[in-house]
Amino acid sequence: MTRAEGRTIWLTGLSGTGKSTVAALLAPRLRALGRRVEVLDGDVVRAQLGAGLGFGRADRDANVSRIGWVAGLLNRHGVDVVVAAIAPYRDTRDAVLARLPGALEVFMTAPLGTLIARDVKGLYRRAIAGEIPNFTGISDPYEPPLAPAVVCRSDGSETPEESAARILDAFLAPSGRAAS
Repeated sequence: MTRAEGRTIWLTGLSGTGKSTVAALLAPRLRALGRRVEVLDGDVVRAQLGAGLGFGRADRDANVSRIGWVAGLLNRHGVDVVVAAIAPYRDTRDAVLARLPGALEVFMTAPLGTLIARDVKGLYRRAIAGEIPNFTGISDPYEPPLAPAVVCRSDGSETPEESAARILDAFLAPSGRAAS
């Protein structure tokens, strides 16, 4: 008996937009539907598979490519994957997503001022003070997706639960796309 291939939901956006929060909500919802699911959080994968990687362009691209490779491997074994990773460079993200059949790109967004104001980890404050070089959105660019399947606004316009529900609807829709 062969199991259908899994698919990937890729949550991208600046630090603090709620990627990990929404990923944590999606996984049990998918499991409740009888699907095998793994969450690949960018910070966790970097800690496990990114030894020696810095935060320059080449190293960030390598990290995103590694996450994509692991997601693809899991997909081929019938596992749906929810990726929560900044993945700041559009061309790298697009190349990785092109290798993941049926992948759903989700753009998590909030105004930079909102992210700085709610800076729960203190990262933006440190980046603005110059303590964290190459910080995405402050001293390093973030290139938003041009045509994500779903756009989730984490500025209070919708709750993480509402975002997760919209993403799940898009993921399960026959076309794999839903209105943003």
